[in-house]
Amino acid sequence: MEIEKSKLIKNKFKKNKKGIIISFCIIFIIYLGVSIYFNNHFYFSTKINSINVSTKTVEEVGEEIQTYTLTLEGRGSINEEMKAEDINLQYASEDKIQALKDSQSPFGWISSAFDKAENEVPDIVTYDKELLKTYLDKLSYFDSSTIIESQNPKFEYTDSGYKIIDEVYGNKINKDILVENVVNAIYSGETTINLESINCYENPKYIASSQEVLDAKNNLDKYAASKITYTFGERTEVVDGTVIKDWIQVDENMGIILNEEKIEDYVDTLGSKYNTVGITRDFKTSSGTTIKVSGGTYGWLIDSSEEVQALIASVTEGQTITKEPIYSQAGADRNSNDIGNTYVEISLSNQHLTFYKNGSIIVEGNVVTGNVSNGTATPSGTYNLVYKEKNATLKGDGYATPVSYWMPFNNGIGIHDANWRSTFGGSIYKSSGSHGCINAPYSLASTLFNNIDEGTPVVCYY
Repeated sequence: MEIEKSKLIKNKFKKNKKGIIISFCIIFIIYLGVSIYFNNHFYFSTKINSINVSTKTVEEVGEEIQTYTLTLEGRGSINEEMKAEDINLQYASEDKIQALKDSQSPFGWISSAFDKAENEVPDIVTYDKELLKTYLDKLSYFDSSTIIESQNPKFEYTDSGYKIIDEVYGNKINKDILVENVVNAIYSGETTINLESINCYENPKYIASSQEVLDAKNNLDKYAASKITYTFGERTEVVDGTVIKDWIQVDENMGIILNEEKIEDYVDTLGSKYNTVGITRDFKTSSGTTIKVSGGTYGWLIDSSEEVQALIASVTEGQTITKEPIYSQAGADRNSNDIGNTYVEISLSNQHLTFYKNGSIIVEGNVVTGNVSNGTATPSGTYNLVYKEKNATLKGDGYATPVSYWMPFNNGIGIHDANWRSTFGGSIYKSSGSHGCINAPYSLASTLFNNIDEGTPVVCYY
């Protein structure tokens, strides 16, 4: 029994040994066969300049480059394809590729399954830069007739305040980014570029939910909620959101700008409507007739520059106020007759002066006005007393005349006593009048001086 058992073990050993030898031979043959394959093929997981050349021959790598196609994926499913021939793409380094292949021993292929080989070979391909530029310039992405600019959110004025209009995503491309990525794709062998994923589009700087946009809306609502009511006697002008909205601009950084030029135009409009300096007035004379008097320096005059700044401040602070505009010069009354009932009336044709105070005549009398014959006639118009001075000396071309009472109202023209005259009124002014001033008797000049205030209207008419 023991002899038979020993024989059985020996036979089994022989069979196992034979099987191992056969298996080893098969594996060795497979190994040799694969090694022969990798004699002219690159290892598994081999990349050259990020181009996957696994299991390819040197010739296949070159052929792949010659058939290279790059697909550009744009917004709105607008895609473009660039082929190797479009840019004269050439396989330029076969010797270097062959040398790299030769460095891979065909018998070392097993390790390549576990070791990814990244290789850098400079100038593996070449292309024509001018052809690339021409190709890119002709892409539909750069057709000016179809380019849509991206837009930041906008704001629309409504009766209940401003509302935000959503941003617009256009299709304008940053060419520098595109060129950089296309060149990288050419060298790396990438076949697809998604323009969205490489941030190639010029997108809006802000979106509707951006904090800057929300802050801008709040400021716009604040500005538009302002209400400035201007009073002009019984008349009013209101500046509210319906007016302010046309003055507001939002810059590219969501800053709020008030267009000062438009505000100036508005204030100028108020001036053209309510300023009274130099206008033609209906004036009721002491004789009871109503005449028209034009010109002069008297009247209401809005200080445009000051009022513009005041209005800007009121709007930016969101004020609700009632006010008069800032005047550089004010009249006596804001009703249709801005002269009021205190004024000096000088009839140049009748050579007569009358002074009214609170509607009552304080003093009146004949005077002598500017000499008509030598061209120094007193101008007509409505003026205001600039100031008054006692014991002044009037100086002009070739004269210096002392007077007791001096009351100028039109540059160098004023009312004063003239003790060198013994008679007044009549037609003296036509040939022997003054240099333009109103020559008055001493008593008339004295009474006027003691009762008149600076700013009092002086109406001269023929």
